[in-house]
Amino acid sequence: MKRLAFFLITVLIIYVIYVDLTKGMLPNANEREQAIETMAENTTLASPIPYFEEKVLSGDTVLSVVEKNMDGPISVSINEVITDFKILNNGLSPEKIKSGFVYKFPDYRQ
Repeated sequence: MKRLAFFLITVLIIYVIYVDLTKGMLPNANEREQAIETMAENTTLASPIPYFEEKVLSGDTVLSVVEKNMDGPISVSINEVITDFKILNNGLSPEKIKSGFVYKFPDYRQ
């Protein structure tokens, strides 16, 4: 019985290693480039909200990027910033931004 259990565990480990090496668990470079191109295509639509584009760095939030652009506190409510961000980025939630990507942020410097 121990030999059978050892054999099954060994087969399972070999299978998991095979799947990891052939398919992997992380998206490959082509999928990442397609996602970037799709985001770029979606951001070409005209928007009535003034905005600026910025690449998000690690640790950035929508509010921190908007405040950095304004050189101070924002003059509108947080809910308005979130709503405008979603409109500018085709419904993307501010919690789902990823570092290394370029997004449109509302510009309140008027």
